[in-house]
Amino acid sequence: MYKFLQQIVADYMTRAPSTVTRDMTMRELGELFEEEDFNAYPVTDGGQVLGIVSKFDYLSCFVFTPTRMIPRYRDLMQRRVADVMTSEFIYVVPETRLTRVLELMVKYRLRSMPVLNANQRLAGIISRKDVMRALQESVAVQS
Repeated sequence: MYKFLQQIVADYMTRAPSTVTRDMTMRELGELFEEEDFNAYPVTDGGQVLGIVSKFDYLSCFVFTPTRMIPRYRDLMQRRVADVMTSEFIYVVPETRLTRVLELMVKYRLRSMPVLNANQRLAGIISRKDVMRALQESVAVQS
């Protein structure tokens, strides 16, 4: 377990993660979620992270209430990622300890977080699966 306390994001993150653009349509995003089965994608423009779009954001397009009119399905599918993405998001840097990542994931119920470098450009993504792998490897070393 002590080995896990020393692990950092750079050792377990996915480098060059899949990303989407703010101009992508909901139809295209839905297809991408189906194909790759990721929970979220960083929304980028020239390497700069503009936000995060998750399956939750995608599904929120289809929530209707008495005060919200039901648009035509075709119109919903033409909406853009920029309309539903989360612009304020939690991120980490490659040097962040995995203990901090785990704390953030549990506290905010996050499945993944973008990893930004010193220039605020996308360096990778760290997921629950990555943290679980680090934990398992740390425990396996001690056994």
